[in-house]
Amino acid sequence: MAHLRSRRRLALAVPVVLSLTATLGFLPGAASAAPLRSAPAATAADGPNLAYVVNTKTDHRTLGSVKKAVVEAGGTVVVTYDKIGVIVAHSANPEFGSQIRAVRGVQSAGATRTTPLTAAGTTDEGAADFLSAAEAAKVKAAATPESEPLEADQWDLRAIGADKAAKINPGSRKVTVAVIDTGVDDTHPDLAPNFSAKQSANCVGGVADTSAGAWRPYTAEDYHGTHVAGEIAAARNGIGVAGVAPGVKVSGIKVSDPDNGLFYPESVVCAFVFAADHGVEITNNSYYVDPWLYNCMDDPDQKAIVDAVNRAQQYATKKGTLHLASAGNSNHDLASDAIVDESSPDDSTPVTRTIDPHECFDVPTQLPGVVTVSATGVQNLKSYYSTYGKGVIDIAAPGGDRLYQIPDTPSKNGRILSTMPNNQYGFLQGTSMASPHAAGVAALLKSEHPWASPAQLQALLKAQADNPGCPDSYDQDGNGTQDATCEGGKRVNGFYGFGIVNALKAVK
Repeated sequence: MAHLRSRRRLALAVPVVLSLTATLGFLPGAASAAPLRSAPAATAADGPNLAYVVNTKTDHRTLGSVKKAVVEAGGTVVVTYDKIGVIVAHSANPEFGSQIRAVRGVQSAGATRTTPLTAAGTTDEGAADFLSAAEAAKVKAAATPESEPLEADQWDLRAIGADKAAKINPGSRKVTVAVIDTGVDDTHPDLAPNFSAKQSANCVGGVADTSAGAWRPYTAEDYHGTHVAGEIAAARNGIGVAGVAPGVKVSGIKVSDPDNGLFYPESVVCAFVFAADHGVEITNNSYYVDPWLYNCMDDPDQKAIVDAVNRAQQYATKKGTLHLASAGNSNHDLASDAIVDESSPDDSTPVTRTIDPHECFDVPTQLPGVVTVSATGVQNLKSYYSTYGKGVIDIAAPGGDRLYQIPDTPSKNGRILSTMPNNQYGFLQGTSMASPHAAGVAALLKSEHPWASPAQLQALLKAQADNPGCPDSYDQDGNGTQDATCEGGKRVNGFYGFGIVNALKAVK
């Protein structure tokens, strides 16, 4: 399975991404209005069959001419998102990318993978730990009359006051959080009461499939999305666990490839557009877009990926959808000048490279307007794996820490307990788990302030957060060396952004 996880960015100090808007053509109308010319006709399809995103202006003339050029260059149009000027295409022409980039009206274009298409990435850290029947019985014995049967193991809810918040306002049925992920098992008894099928789909390949159950995980091993959904909105129904916002609705938009579990750009573009067009208020994004952990703007393929996904998320934002994303599990400092990336591309043979995070972007985490969430443990300290960075992290939330922050709960498990496919429960940790906690608090804020725009919601999220400030020392393993350096003050810093979310404050 790919990398589900957490990302970066800041609303007040949006870095190079925004300053490059004109150059990159982030906005659909940024291209020249000059006449179009077609690409040279492809003479042979003798290369690997790859998927591409082609980004253009949004007028019908340009879109029509570029689609014609795609065919002339040996490509096939899979789907066109007219409103944002993104065309998803397939081609076996090895020169397709360079040929289509030469077409007038094309602002950027590139391959979305480095290996051939087959018949059709996440940010959790480590394997899942399923709750056994014996362990569940032990947890249930510690339950109180007002809690869910397994809530004694949910230290994360108490850490942000979500248990108390639920008694004041559990969230509105008019608010939906879409889980863009590996699929959601809506038959789970803790999820079924709050699941919105009409706002769910399978977006794999770039075209939304809304047939019944298309949003469900392929197998029980594709548990990530189901776990995330439970953290957000598991119902308080006396069955198992509770979510941060147990009264809101949750939907599933599946984007993981069935063969390798990767989250390709065309699938994520589809997910953002689908969420926007189906009235979703909030999306949770506990992944990074494959195959590049960081997309560098001097590479035409990676630049096109940033452009396409950014157009889609901005389209959704303009329609009223707030996006939250995980910061990542590499313990990287996203405010540094250099990061060593040894994992990209993850769909073929990775090549070690050193990147500048101000010029090479984690998508969707570093896109403008996206709320970036770092992870904390039971001691309200940054989790050992969580990526961080001053001016990058917006807020923090419980993501778990199995090594250094152990709770006094029945299972003594520092990770996050939530729903799993086939009516099961299990522990996971990662910024993948932090982002949905923040998304749940955002849903509570949206319930309290139904007319709040995405920008206003983001401001409210930051205003209600509690910032513990930078720790005096961050030597987690006790070897005398600092494991990460926190920069900033009590109000805003690189570990927690504006602070750790607080569900009780959100409803008060």
